[in-house]
Amino acid sequence: FKNSIRRAPKLAGKGKKGKELKIKMELKLLADIALVGYPSVGKSSFINKVSAAKSKVANYHFTTLAPKLGMVIADIPGLIEGAHEGVGLGDKFLKHIERCKMIYHIVDVSGLEGRDPIEDYEKINNELVKFSEKLANKKQIVLANKMDLLYDLSIYDKFKEHLEKKGVEVYPISVLFNDGIKEILWKA
Repeated sequence: FKNSIRRAPKLAGKGKKGKELKIKMELKLLADIALVGYPSVGKSSFINKVSAAKSKVANYHFTTLAPKLGMVIADIPGLIEGAHEGVGLGDKFLKHIERCKMIYHIVDVSGLEGRDPIEDYEKINNELVKFSEKLANKKQIVLANKMDLLYDLSIYDKFKEHLEKKGVEVYPISVLFNDGIKEILWKA
């Protein structure tokens, strides 16, 4: 052990001509939970309620143009069909989810934008599978948001039944009125 400390090169050569490289480095966010879902389902509103993050919230799609990191939650810009191939902003941000421990998948159950919640859930999960099997296999909790706007509770019941058959946990919430949010935070 004593001799290993004193080892140093005693002979130096001329060396060789060096190489120059251009390297593109990417920084991936590190958070315990990633928020995924279609645009305008309440992801930014959710992260603003549960953390000190100041995500932009507006009544139009793609208000979140870059991932936002709260204390333990990363808000990923809205995903749409084809995200794994670069449609929308998806493929630039799906890589950030890879390092998260679990996913909170927020779905608008109100159908306010004319979409079916079951189809939304299936399409987003399909994008996760196409991007990475690792993403598709992460633990996922579904947050059925905008319950305050739901006029027919049978829509939620049908949605919940569909997901429970797959073994997926579903929680009804209203980010606007803080309903159900506290219970969700203990699931992480």
